[in-house]
Amino acid sequence: MMAKSEESRDWVKQSKEENRGLYSELDMLLRGLDRFFNIENLPLSNEDIASKNFLEELLTARDAILRLLGILEMVIPENRKNAYWFQKFTETKYLSEKRIDAFRQELYTQDTPEKSLYLLYDSFVNLKGLITDLCRSGHISYLGFINVGNMISKEVRENIFFNPFRKNMNPEFDVITNHAISKIVRSIQDREEKKHISIIYLYLFRFIRIVNFIEISAQRPVSLSTSLIMLVLIRSEIGSFRAYIDKVSKKIRNQDLQMLIHAVAYQFSMETKRVYHQELKDILRKRASIQFRGKIENSHGILKNLTEQSIVQLTQFYDHNIPGEEIFVSFMTKLQQSIRLREDIHVLHAIVKLFCANAEDRNTRLKYFESLRNYMVYFESFTFRLLRYDDYEEFYVFFHNLNSVKKEALLNQSFSKVLEKTKHFKIFLETTLRHIGNRSELADKPLDTERTESMIAQYI
Repeated sequence: MMAKSEESRDWVKQSKEENRGLYSELDMLLRGLDRFFNIENLPLSNEDIASKNFLEELLTARDAILRLLGILEMVIPENRKNAYWFQKFTETKYLSEKRIDAFRQELYTQDTPEKSLYLLYDSFVNLKGLITDLCRSGHISYLGFINVGNMISKEVRENIFFNPFRKNMNPEFDVITNHAISKIVRSIQDREEKKHISIIYLYLFRFIRIVNFIEISAQRPVSLSTSLIMLVLIRSEIGSFRAYIDKVSKKIRNQDLQMLIHAVAYQFSMETKRVYHQELKDILRKRASIQFRGKIENSHGILKNLTEQSIVQLTQFYDHNIPGEEIFVSFMTKLQQSIRLREDIHVLHAIVKLFCANAEDRNTRLKYFESLRNYMVYFESFTFRLLRYDDYEEFYVFFHNLNSVKKEALLNQSFSKVLEKTKHFKIFLETTLRHIGNRSELADKPLDTERTESMIAQYI
């Protein structure tokens, strides 16, 4: 007959084989919850942290814990879960203190993956109850927030079999998932270069793994909060990634490769500012806003695109015959992105121009105002992520201001201010289009006027 410890290992092993995606998400969620309580990772304004109310942050952590418990509920077989909770029930109702001590001691030994999984489940059930009660107070101090984070960190890091920080790279989940790229890495002759390029690829594929756990179409608070935790985790991971490149780049003898990975690190530094200093800045103040999901979606798109572009750039350095579409099904080349951005801004400029040109007539003014706002919804959903960091702020401010305008304002004296801001934005768009037109990849690539005119017609 199979020993009890062997039997427990067997069901956990089988559970991992059947639920690989859930265990991968569990690994990232544990890591993300730990990083979420580091203030440096949160997209906050420069404000007095000591007096800030961290209620929304703690509610976000609670939602992520609910998702984590949901994962554990799915990966632990029903009969074992029932037996565990019956044991917990008898512990509180019938067992002597000596028997309780023995039960807890056996669990804390964590000599099997099963016990580590139960302990993780038990700990986060307790933490969920504690956080729920704390949130009822309506105010969470900085110290209270940090203390909860320390408790979570302790539970995660003391878990023997499911601690995601045991190794920097977890060979169970941190893998290069593309066969062609694996072949490239194996073929690198220089041992030092092979080692460092392998780790750079592993970081990039870890970013892809995290991004894939962000639910961009979800409406439920638990899903949105969990997605935000994942975005905060990526910020932390990007910091480690850039630090690694700074540390090892000088050890790479190939100067062209060294320049490439420095360029990749720089791109990540710029897009990190764009996502966390612009797109997600103070997002938890807008937790109840309809814009919350849109900002999660835009950030997801920016980081996904950046990571895919970086993987393709690195891969094509070694083999320029491998197209991006072979690595990522929905990959857009820089040329495709520039063409799309130029066309969409051209359409935006055309509608803005029509709005300004028809400002004298009240009815026509209202018609083009609605056309502009409708097109802005499309632009925010699909094109914002293609903007440069330096241009983003101007677009965001104009869109925000125009969306705040009530229709009544278009019919009274305050319309002159709306029109003035729109004319200034029209000039900015013309400058932006000139800059985009100067991009090297767009040389000898004329504007697709048929497509742009068709899009304008859809919104007018």
